Amino acid sequence: MSRVVSIKVVYAKWCPHCNPLTLEAMEKASSELGAKLELYDIDNPEQVKVADRLVEKYGEWSEDYVIPQVFFEYDDGKVEHVLTGQRTGVSATRQKIEELLKSEKYAKLKSAVQR
Repeated sequence: MSRVVSIKVVYAKWCPHCNPLTLEAMEKASSELGAKLELYDIDNPEQVKVADRLVEKYGEWSEDYVIPQVFFEYDDGKVEHVLTGQRTGVSATRQKIEELLKSEKYAKLKSAVQR
């Protein structure tokens, strides 16, 4: 199984779905997976260009896309969109994060690190 080499998070500092909820969860995930955490703040003029390209190519793109969006990049170069914040509220985003971190796929990714 491929290993996660980086976790990419498209976020904004003012977004309650992003900060601290998603950022803290992905900090923990990066530690568990031995992956680099890359943060792309949509309010930073230099980072928004990278964020837009990432979401447009791999994520749920629209002109006014939903944040946060989280991507795993694997050691084979593949990038996978794994999470988008939920418009229905912070609690719904929290649930999606918990589902990701409790998923069979995530457990396999963690076990690959321990080998």
